[in-house]
Amino acid sequence: MTTPARPPGTPRRAPAGAAVLREDVTEAIRTAVFEELAAVGFARMSIEGIARRAGVGKTAVYRRWKSKLSLVLDLVGAVAVQGLPVPATGSLHGDLRALLEVAARALRHPVASQVVPDLLVEAARHPEIADALRAVLLDPQQGVMTQVVRAAAERGELPDGTDPDRALDLVVGPLYWRLVVVRTEPPEGYLDDLARAAVAALTA
Repeated sequence: MTTPARPPGTPRRAPAGAAVLREDVTEAIRTAVFEELAAVGFARMSIEGIARRAGVGKTAVYRRWKSKLSLVLDLVGAVAVQGLPVPATGSLHGDLRALLEVAARALRHPVASQVVPDLLVEAARHPEIADALRAVLLDPQQGVMTQVVRAAAERGELPDGTDPDRALDLVVGPLYWRLVVVRTEPPEGYLDDLARAAVAALTA
């Protein structure tokens, strides 16, 4: 007997007996991860502790993530990709200023101020963590800056061959130092000054 074709656009049913991942449980686990990281740090964090804090069994965590590293990187990545469109203001200064605005908002997020520094310490000892952090944090930012530099070069604002990695260091480095390392709020007009300084350095 031939099985009738499924009409286009009809949602595929989950196989009988397949677990349905409840979104409220997923969010409870994500919240528990952040709280556990803030309380004990990445090295001492455990799936057991996360599950206990979330009020779920360990299997609920393992259904969603294979390890504590993948769980934490999912949390970090979700914050990192927020608001990362390529700016198109029509000028290099405008584009860098827009990127700084997004970066400042992201660096004020608790994930950046509490979780990322801890992971960077672990990354110095574990190459797999360093590689994973690069994939979720650095690679997307490098991609955006590459497009910003290319557009500026096409407008004649930057010479061909300008290094996007150097541009990223000049733009985000000072902001990261102030907000995450020193942990002081920048004065009024700081982002404008930083954008102008980065333009001057890149065009020197």
